Amino acid sequence: MLIDLLRHGEPEGGQRYRGCGIDDPLSETGWAQMRAAVQANAASWDHIITSPMRRCREFAEALSRERGIALSVEPELREVGFGSWEGRSPEAIKAEALDEYLAFYSDPVGARPAGAEPLDAFARRVRLALAAATERHARGHLLVVAHSGVIRAAITLAMDVSPAALYRLRMPYAALTRLRVDERGMSVEFVNR
Repeated sequence: MLIDLLRHGEPEGGQRYRGCGIDDPLSETGWAQMRAAVQANAASWDHIITSPMRRCREFAEALSRERGIALSVEPELREVGFGSWEGRSPEAIKAEALDEYLAFYSDPVGARPAGAEPLDAFARRVRLALAAATERHARGHLLVVAHSGVIRAAITLAMDVSPAALYRLRMPYAALTRLRVDERGMSVEFVNR
């Protein structure tokens, strides 16, 4: 079984923390990025699973219609909640609270923004959603349209690494990552193609 994870393209509103509390649509550039990504990585997907967030779902729905591929919306694949950082730019946070910003990237499990979703709980919900998808679509080729946090959590799951490592992975817009599930378990085939 193959699981292709496609990060959404650039959303409207510029660079800022968009967890599950900000639901911006894709910008025109974001749409173009995602179209280019699926053309460059043409695959014969059996099913599309998407986050419910607009920046993922609207593209997944369009691709599903265009290619005649069945689509499921999976609420558990929404982005991690960033609490008080939702909607704020990294530059603004660094300017106002550099110590908190640096602490977060040094210890993303223990130094969460106020009101943020616990990272272990986020990783667990992504793990359970992927386990359910692999059970429902065994031996298929899935396209999962999701967020950088979801894709990072999937990679750390495949690598059997702590969620504390999530932010060591960089995820550009519209990048494709592939996981393989076989008799050896889940493994990473490529990242950010």
